[in-house]
Amino acid sequence: MSAEPKKAHNFIQNLIEDALAKGEHTGQVVTRFPPEPNGYLHVGHAKSICLNFGIADTFSGVCNLRFDDTNPEKESQEYIDAIKEDVEWLGYTWNGDVRYASDYFDALYHFAEELIEKGKAYVCALTAEEMAEYRGTLTEPGKNSPYRDRPVEESLKLFREMRDGKFENGELVLRAKIDMASPNINMRDPILYRIRFAEHHQTGNKWCIYPMYDYTHPISDAMEGITHSLCTLEFEDHRPLYEWVLENITAPCQPRQIEFARLNLNYTITSKRKLKRLVDENLVDGWNDPRMPTISGMRRRGYTPESLRAFCDMIGVNKAGGTVDMGMLEFAIREDLNARSPRAMCVMRPLKVTLTNYPADKTETLSLPVHPQNPGMGQREVTWSQTLFIDREDFVEEAPRKWKRLAPEQAVRLRGGYVMTCKEVVRDASGEIVELRCEYDPATLGVNPEGYKPNGVIHWVSEADSVDCDINLYDRLFNHEFPDSDKEGDFLDHVNPQSLVVLKGARAEKGLATPLTDLPYQFEREGYFFCDQELTAKAGKPVFNRTVTLRDSWGK
Repeated sequence: MSAEPKKAHNFIQNLIEDALAKGEHTGQVVTRFPPEPNGYLHVGHAKSICLNFGIADTFSGVCNLRFDDTNPEKESQEYIDAIKEDVEWLGYTWNGDVRYASDYFDALYHFAEELIEKGKAYVCALTAEEMAEYRGTLTEPGKNSPYRDRPVEESLKLFREMRDGKFENGELVLRAKIDMASPNINMRDPILYRIRFAEHHQTGNKWCIYPMYDYTHPISDAMEGITHSLCTLEFEDHRPLYEWVLENITAPCQPRQIEFARLNLNYTITSKRKLKRLVDENLVDGWNDPRMPTISGMRRRGYTPESLRAFCDMIGVNKAGGTVDMGMLEFAIREDLNARSPRAMCVMRPLKVTLTNYPADKTETLSLPVHPQNPGMGQREVTWSQTLFIDREDFVEEAPRKWKRLAPEQAVRLRGGYVMTCKEVVRDASGEIVELRCEYDPATLGVNPEGYKPNGVIHWVSEADSVDCDINLYDRLFNHEFPDSDKEGDFLDHVNPQSLVVLKGARAEKGLATPLTDLPYQFEREGYFFCDQELTAKAGKPVFNRTVTLRDSWGK
């Protein structure tokens, strides 16, 4: 540990610094990130990852990655692999090997026997319904199970028979013997072990009894020498049980549990169970759909690890709950990409333009900056030719007041190129506009025209060597600020029907024939767009996902 830790930025750092100063903590700070492998990580987990690894880094300690794999029926290797990839992508390295709660199943079992032998646990045969009835309510105490005073030898014998597979699922459970009248319901003789005949992804069929999370968590922390067990606020009421377990076994150490507020983000769902429902009901294209708030989905959309870490730093760590505005997350990615993203032009909805006074057999190579505020990123080349494409939305036949784009007999500058004036509108048999005939001003490359003023600047590409591509316009998955708050309906009722708009046949400048795959582009005047490698391989041409618009359109 370094002699002087970095300046504290949150109350957890303050608590640790205070403990160090008072001598209440000595030695290395050890934290852990303990996800359940029953789904993909989401943006809320990103906050926990940044906190746990960040605290360890601040105090020159280490952070373990441990999978809480006590529920084999809902877990899979797919989730384990995805979680490891997400942590690494965010830029963190865990201490030593990946750990699993299942690594400690033997120890957990022996500690359970120790509790039985001390008269601190018993085997109970109440059904789930009966147990709920005996538990009591928030205002009324529970009542003791008729099996609570079962002799130690009998409970020990039954527990070993549970282990040996002599009872059916749900027939018996092992419960802690604490206090059925406790005002904290978590302390009313909670279940420690239940019978589950299910193959485990790490231990196979060795076990048919599995420990509960509230029992596994403190022991796993103690087995790993965790000093600070950082949990979200919903575990605050579980802390007395965490401490009770460790106080009543021969635990190798006593970690300190500290709770912080979880991330709640508007227009978003961060329940893995509900995200899984979106996947299972085919409302999204898998866990890594770019509309999903999963880390893998955000990565595929074009979010950068730097932007997610910056966002987590912006929202801070505190004890107070509350909801963070999605605009903060979008601000973080805009800030990062504005500084680093290469620029390019892409015409989303191509409209043909013919420059009637430009030779059909002539082309020019124009040079534009890769990043106008960063000359060190160099220049890019685009082709000027007689036939160009502009975006249909940049032309109207009847220009409204203060119109800053193209209209009949009005002029605009093409980004990095010449000024042109629209002279004729060409329609097909159905009356749809299919072409604009324009004249360019050869004296306006890099200089203002004499005698008139262009309406504005629009983007364009050449027909001759532009790249055919598809565009996925991704937006917020939900159109309700709090999709989970509808007491009468279902959160799925608030799925945004415009969360994905697919544009086929867009045209991008020639440099995007082989697009970058590590950082989104800023498509000038449109937003930030990331090449989707998976979809590009399937389509045989570039496919770009919109990461975020240039400005907050939802704020309006």
